[in-house]
Amino acid sequence: MTASVCLAADPATFRKQFEQRSFAFGHHLAHHPLFETEKLIELARALPPSAAVYDAGDVRVDQRWDEVPLCDTPLDVLISRITTAGAWIVLKFAEQVPGYRELFDQCMAELEELSGQPLSRMIKAKKSIVFINSPHRVTSYHIDHQSTVLLQIRGTKRISIFDRNDRDVLTDVELERFWTIDDNAAVYKPHLQYRATEIDMLPGTAVHIPVNSPHWVQNGPDVSVSLNINVDFDDAVWGDVYRFNYVMRKLGLRPAPPGQSAVRDAVKRSLYGSARALRRAAQPHREGRVGN
Repeated sequence: MTASVCLAADPATFRKQFEQRSFAFGHHLAHHPLFETEKLIELARALPPSAAVYDAGDVRVDQRWDEVPLCDTPLDVLISRITTAGAWIVLKFAEQVPGYRELFDQCMAELEELSGQPLSRMIKAKKSIVFINSPHRVTSYHIDHQSTVLLQIRGTKRISIFDRNDRDVLTDVELERFWTIDDNAAVYKPHLQYRATEIDMLPGTAVHIPVNSPHWVQNGPDVSVSLNINVDFDDAVWGDVYRFNYVMRKLGLRPAPPGQSAVRDAVKRSLYGSARALRRAAQPHREGRVGN
């Protein structure tokens, strides 16, 4: 059995809920020294420039990623000014740096044991992401291509998470567009905010967000630092079925949503997968933007 160094959760509850719904649990990494400001500046300098995504300014809950103002402040300077910068900073692939690598490996080992599933054989890609957010900064409403476990390290924030199976909140058309052409396809519907599960993230709080679960974040009054364990499953909740349905809908058809017929879904996955293999060299895998 893997010693619990990072995560604190009841195994039976975790196993029942993992990848089925969002839920909160605990962790042991609150105020970990690797996530102090000077260490984060060192991390940013150690990573390749392509690993960093950041912006600064006022952002609305319903704002698209491509509408957020650009920021030309050097990243290490932005981190040093994070208290007043109004910034949202993402450092991807932190596991490439010693110290963070060992922490990531330990988290993955504990996740596999808690889930009761052979995650190492089910996952086609994995990475750790560090989020550094200014006080009161909003992360706009979105869904992710990946399944995530978000660990709050410093500061506080409130995350609103919606049921991915609620088709009033998240329509099949939005899902089809998201998996095919538009990372911003999920549309925030303020009149349905009451359907969200709101979780106050304190240092030591973790939350699991399954693939396709809509969410947005409101930071608290202090700088927020979070660690995101991010995994991409081989079959990310019918992704290829939604892509196939997108093409069918463009042809004027009304495709059945995934989940109604296992045979039909398998045929769609197979057909779309074959077509993707033929064009893979010309159209690389689209990872999408991740934001918490």
